[in-house]
Amino acid sequence: MILHLVRHPPPQLPPGTCYGQLDVPALAVAEAAARVAALLPAGLPVYSSPLQRCLRLAERLHPAPRIDARLAEMHFGEWEGQRWEAIGAAALDPWAADVAGFAPPGGENGYAVQSRALEFLAEVRAPEAVLVTHAGVIRALLAHWQGLPPSRWLELQFGFATVTSVTLSREGAEFERINR
Repeated sequence: MILHLVRHPPPQLPPGTCYGQLDVPALAVAEAAARVAALLPAGLPVYSSPLQRCLRLAERLHPAPRIDARLAEMHFGEWEGQRWEAIGAAALDPWAADVAGFAPPGGENGYAVQSRALEFLAEVRAPEAVLVTHAGVIRALLAHWQGLPPSRWLELQFGFATVTSVTLSREGAEFERINR
């Protein structure tokens, strides 16, 4: 299976805002769609997070993208919509120390994101597909396929409106960052 993992365009939020599953629109969706579409094979099925910053891009890539909540970003619970600096180091340090296992108050942890994304992929029957999703979902999937320990998950960084292609086989996974 070949997967093209597409991160959404930048959200319409002040920089430094924790937004996880906060449903906010994206900036420059048309421009992002044109750039991303030029990097993808034509005619592939497109799956999308239901959050509008992904969905609006997916709708420009395919006339009928399939929406699945399991592709949504990590839920940051009480931190959603707050400035990272307002959340504070005392609250953020335990998460930074264990991005996979720590859940913000009222939120979910990275393992939960990874589990639901892998559950979704187990149902995809297309030999090649596009997933329009979020950095957290892409990070959780690539960490799984690379066998990365949670202490290394944050090394995986993805710019807005970028494509990371992954070829999955019985032998493992091969990755190609198409654009940054």
